[in-house]
Amino acid sequence: MGDLLATIGTGTAVFAGTNVDDIIILTVLFLSSRASGRPRPWQIVGGQYTGIAALVAVSSIAALGLTIVPDRWVGLLGLVPFGLGLWGMINTVRTIDAGQTTSPTVATGLLSVAGVTIANGADNISVYTPILRTIGVTGGLITVTVFTVLVAIWCAAGSWLGSHGKVIAVVERFGHWLVPAVFMVIGAVIVVESGLIGGHARR
Repeated sequence: MGDLLATIGTGTAVFAGTNVDDIIILTVLFLSSRASGRPRPWQIVGGQYTGIAALVAVSSIAALGLTIVPDRWVGLLGLVPFGLGLWGMINTVRTIDAGQTTSPTVATGLLSVAGVTIANGADNISVYTPILRTIGVTGGLITVTVFTVLVAIWCAAGSWLGSHGKVIAVVERFGHWLVPAVFMVIGAVIVVESGLIGGHARR
């Protein structure tokens, strides 16, 4: 019983510690959903689960001693949210120039949400890998179960944070600039923190 509780506690701490910034992304996505109708809530939740599942799968393979992507290239995944944000910004300029209304939509479906989740959590692989390598199959299954529950809690928290009327009103007014900008900043931070810029990439 003690080992079970310890594994659950460790899994909870690891997930919370490596996915705090996901709350920001989920909040922005739910705000975008309420303001423009895209992505739909089920796509946000499904994309989050798909992205986390992919990260855990890669970490599990890496735990077996197989390296899929060199650590120093993980930062390139930051180009995914940056590219989505840039595309959203370009669309905003185009629609405004054409005298049309625009919506604060960046990620429009399950796959784009999953891509952002993977990009934002790519560095988590370096944390998950040694844990999955040392806790064994049973411990790994328990940890994955904990992650599954916490993803639902994270999505609920993002939905709650993105449900306030005043915030939604602001996003409806300025979101066509704000949402793409947030994604561009997230992407830039991922690339910079990876060390690819400046020649100090993680090894």
